[in-house]
Amino acid sequence: MRSPCLPPRVLPPNRPPCEGKKMFDYEVLKLVWWVLIGVLLIGFALTDGFDMGAMALMPFVGQTDNERRVAINTIAPHWDGNQVWFITAGGALFAAWPMVYAVAFSGLYWAMLLVLFALFCRPVGFDYRSKVEDPRWRNAWDWALFVGGAVPALVFGVAFGNLFLGLPFQLDELMRSTYHGSFFALLNPFALLCGVVSLSMLSAHGGAWLMLRTDGALAERSRQATRLCALVFLLGFAAAGAWLVLGVEGFSQLSVSDPGAALNPLLDKQVAQDNAGWLANYGRYPVTLIAPAAGILGALLALLGSGRNSGGVSFLGTSLMIVGAICTAGFALFPFVFPSSLDPASSLTIWDAVSSHKTLGIMFVVACLFVPLILCYTLWSYVRMWGRLTQKTIEANPHGLY
Repeated sequence: MRSPCLPPRVLPPNRPPCEGKKMFDYEVLKLVWWVLIGVLLIGFALTDGFDMGAMALMPFVGQTDNERRVAINTIAPHWDGNQVWFITAGGALFAAWPMVYAVAFSGLYWAMLLVLFALFCRPVGFDYRSKVEDPRWRNAWDWALFVGGAVPALVFGVAFGNLFLGLPFQLDELMRSTYHGSFFALLNPFALLCGVVSLSMLSAHGGAWLMLRTDGALAERSRQATRLCALVFLLGFAAAGAWLVLGVEGFSQLSVSDPGAALNPLLDKQVAQDNAGWLANYGRYPVTLIAPAAGILGALLALLGSGRNSGGVSFLGTSLMIVGAICTAGFALFPFVFPSSLDPASSLTIWDAVSSHKTLGIMFVVACLFVPLILCYTLWSYVRMWGRLTQKTIEANPHGLY
């Protein structure tokens, strides 16, 4: 019996070669990976965010050595597992959006190195802090852990702030990127405000975590820190939104030749700088207003929980803050991923800065297998290692804990 798929040489002139059926067409896969990378970033912020936030607060809420050890050991079973979300998000960015990865690491090289070296402080600080019973030694590592938590949180916010302003890069006809900015140019007032929003958001998340996992004076100081950080986030989030509306002209993509076309950011794309405050998508899709509303509601919930000394309510509120803030940025920028202030037509979008159809399809299958596995492992580790840590626990295990 002859196969219905004839060899290409005998096909009628208007009949394309027979191809295997694809799970999704190229356009749908591009949207799917925009969502998946957003999910991975949110997963990273929710998990690794609370341990970065806890370490950013640790030198201030922990007044004694034992209190600081309690704070450190609340995240000891989880911090390295939480890094999986960060690594997975970075790998997905490289594989799904290779041009975004390339332009980001060439243009933001020094900022990325700053984050990397700050993160180095974490494993070294955890392992070496309690090796020597010298207050000066331990205090130095406490501040190293503070740097490892606060600096990445700040830089991530600064990076997002610069996306709204656009980055000064340009693509040539060979798709080579030329970056015309500098590290210090990234530290502009609006980006620094976004950095404060990010740092306060993750610090509030870390404070809520310490409320859940500690007791006594440490939990009380963590409650006060959570309330302060949630208030700073609420004010900063509102100020950043007002700044965008009043002082930033965003981009809009007027046309694209084919959303299902292959990688080529310069192919028949028209971009205009006429999207005041990056609000166009909120007017076009009113349902997206849920995102900023969730961020504000989460901050109010965190304030309510900290006021009533409820760690669970506070943690729920800070989690909602994180989801709302990241979705707010993503919805506003869509379909742009890496806007260019120097040459708007060089801006990278989800339609033209992605990998091939086959690559996205294979990665989608892999993501369907491994993202649930990571999620299950993460949840299992929290369930198995849950409980409040006290100073008595530290005193009973002077050498078995960090």
